[in-house]
Amino acid sequence: MGIRSERVEGQLKKEISKILQGDLKDPRIGFVTITRIDLTGDLRYARIYFSILGDDAAKEAGLKGIKSSIGFIRKLIAERMKLRYVPELYFKLDNSIEYSINLEKTFERIRHEREDGQAGDKEV
Repeated sequence: MGIRSERVEGQLKKEISKILQGDLKDPRIGFVTITRIDLTGDLRYARIYFSILGDDAAKEAGLKGIKSSIGFIRKLIAERMKLRYVPELYFKLDNSIEYSINLEKTFERIRHEREDGQAGDKEV
């Protein structure tokens, strides 16, 4: 990936984060975090991965809210960034943060079970 693509990705990430937090007034969209952006080499298409705090219903509602606002988001990006073409935006829910939290909880539980098992062996 070229330097320009990386710079545009970084700027897109900042602008979309600002738009989602400050400019959208949709109540379905809660606390959203942009985790990463994949931009094609010709800068025409951007896949935006994001996470939303909450249960599955809140995530689904947030995804619908964001998808219904894609046109407005593109319009604001066009106003704020100097690009020849504003990329087509595709939003995708990213569960990797949630997955890593669950993994960490599992490791912690295993650690506690081992410590409890070793403490029981020493008492005998």
